[in-house]
Amino acid sequence: MTLRTALLQGQKLLEDAGILAPRLTAEVLLAHAIGCRRAWLYAHSDEELKELWWIHYGRYLHQRLEGMPTQYITGTQEFFGRDFRVTPDVLIPRPETEHLIEAVLKYSVSTILEIGTGSGAIAITLALETEARVTATDISAAALDVARSNSRRLAALVDFVECDLGSALRDSAFDLIVSNPPYIAETDRPTLQREVRDHEPPLALFAGADGLAVYSRLIPEAARLLKPGGRLILELGCLEKVRQMLDKGWRDIEVIPDLAQVPRVLSATR
Repeated sequence: MTLRTALLQGQKLLEDAGILAPRLTAEVLLAHAIGCRRAWLYAHSDEELKELWWIHYGRYLHQRLEGMPTQYITGTQEFFGRDFRVTPDVLIPRPETEHLIEAVLKYSVSTILEIGTGSGAIAITLALETEARVTATDISAAALDVARSNSRRLAALVDFVECDLGSALRDSAFDLIVSNPPYIAETDRPTLQREVRDHEPPLALFAGADGLAVYSRLIPEAARLLKPGGRLILELGCLEKVRQMLDKGWRDIEVIPDLAQVPRVLSATR
């Protein structure tokens, strides 16, 4: 079997199963099985598929057909122009979260805290894109293992702390706090894509019955941890309800939409 035929067969299997972007997915999985770049497949499309390649490719196709996200199969996801290692212990970084990075980069600050770092994509990106000292927390030790491995591989200087929100950190220590917290309501669990519902870590997805449980704790915690005049920047689940949590202690509230004009980021000064 040639690589071209293997791609066509994989594409057909994925297409029949209703998997989005079946051709691209087949290419990514075959390239991962071979250990090459996707462009190499086209330059060698008439090459015979080796038995070991076929074994790996078949396994990856089966995993994807079972609903496992492609990023967990390949173990990588691109974010802000860099490749990050991902495992089922961490949320897969989304392109829309890059708006959070862009919002932070508007400010020149000395200290940044990310709450709920997961793979470390946000904290590591900010460490590499700014001159600030970056600290990142997560309640999950397994997630922090992934974040630390990404930090080492990308040569980013980030202080990682295992704790609930910022409970291990001192008051008024940071110029800016950023977070993409869990914000999906438990009642919405049945409506999620199976790739998300069945494979991504629930701790990073769900936040109580209404999706606001983490925001309601995070905002007062940010008020404690920020220096006077410090900035809080959040990815949004529900704009109006989160805005209502910002009492008279917050000012200069700004809402930033994503490319689809959905409110995506909220920024406020303490």
